[in-house]
Amino acid sequence: MKRLLVIGIGAGDPDHLTLQAVKAIAATDVFFIVDKGEVKHDLIRLRLDMIAEHGREPYRIAETRDPERDRTTPAYTAAVEDWRSRRSQALESLIAEHLGEGETGAVLVWGDPGVYDSTLAIVEEILERGRVGFDYEVIPGISSIAALTARHRIPLTQVAHPLHLTTGRRLAESGPTADDTVVMLDAHCSFAGLSDFHIYWGAYLGTPQEILISGPVSEVTEQIRQTRAKARAENGWIMDTYLLRRSSESGG
Repeated sequence: MKRLLVIGIGAGDPDHLTLQAVKAIAATDVFFIVDKGEVKHDLIRLRLDMIAEHGREPYRIAETRDPERDRTTPAYTAAVEDWRSRRSQALESLIAEHLGEGETGAVLVWGDPGVYDSTLAIVEEILERGRVGFDYEVIPGISSIAALTARHRIPLTQVAHPLHLTTGRRLAESGPTADDTVVMLDAHCSFAGLSDFHIYWGAYLGTPQEILISGPVSEVTEQIRQTRAKARAENGWIMDTYLLRRSSESGG
């Protein structure tokens, strides 16, 4: 039976790899990499460095280009579903062509595969089509959320307080619905104007480009906006995450 490993590799620091992830990389015959192009070449290089350090020869690498996603349409959910379907077809083709019977393939996933990542849904879609068969296992990883709170030296949760995990799009639509809100995928700094919150913001977590900013939202909004815009222009991409904590609970 073919086997696929979905391996969480952490937020960017090679030391984020767990012992389980290291063992999984060493057990892999072929690594499947979805190339997002020159803009995010750093992300491919970090994956290849991890494979070179922990992979066991003779392993193989099979690559495909990431399908383009329509980021202009107001039909966000439909656009994501269409992109995910085309991505699943690309990965399915790699598995069919490069993974032999009795072999183990792997997909290296940033952070944790269970936190705002489409890989597991893509794998299930491939299996539902029934054109290729395989068993698969998920290896958890250190998420950007865990990296964020560790770098800011704060707890993620507070006693008797709920935690809300959402996106920038949802935050802009509904506002914060809890005293503690983790926000991901926010290209528009949707926290602006939330003057009763303290923000713990981080970008490129775990990488040499890492940036950390914290403070009352009313005091650091412009700093984050300018820093974010400058970093994105210099690197061609940015991945950032932040925690909003109601000021009366933040101690700051």
